[in-house]
Amino acid sequence: MPDTEHRTDVAIIGAGPAGLFAVFECGMLKMHCHVVDALDVAGGQCAALYPEKPIYDIPGYPVIEAAALVEKLREQAAPFHPVYHLGQTVETCERRDGGRFLLVTSAGTRIDCGAVLIAAGVGAFGPNRPPLPGIESFENKSVFYYVTRRDDFKGKRVVIAGGGDSAVDWALAL
Repeated sequence: MPDTEHRTDVAIIGAGPAGLFAVFECGMLKMHCHVVDALDVAGGQCAALYPEKPIYDIPGYPVIEAAALVEKLREQAAPFHPVYHLGQTVETCERRDGGRFLLVTSAGTRIDCGAVLIAAGVGAFGPNRPPLPGIESFENKSVFYYVTRRDDFKGKRVVIAGGGDSAVDWALAL
């Protein structure tokens, strides 16, 4: 089989905390997994948007930073040797004769599997750019859509545009 064709027990769509824990649970049942995620790293929003954010609602941890949670989940899944297909989205999912499924990703990866588990959370996401001409030229210099390291903003004046829990959390943290 070429590198782009795979056969596995379970295909998991989403490599965030739920997807990573699903690898562990499937592994405990002797099932092998392939994991597909739109991001180029496992961990979902915890890895991409707020790795230093404290999380308070994880069983067994009164508080744990998002990046540490992702690391613990990857460590827990590692003995089961999941295959990660990162930076790819599932384009099609078709049921095959015999009850199996065929997933085809944006990179042309084909995964024949016995079950599909969707652990996609809010799904693929990207920056919510304000409608300002030329804003792209300021991105990752003075305009940031995600806080991945608090220290990058230490001693700087910061404006947070937007609302919701994340905006308030980051306003307090920064």
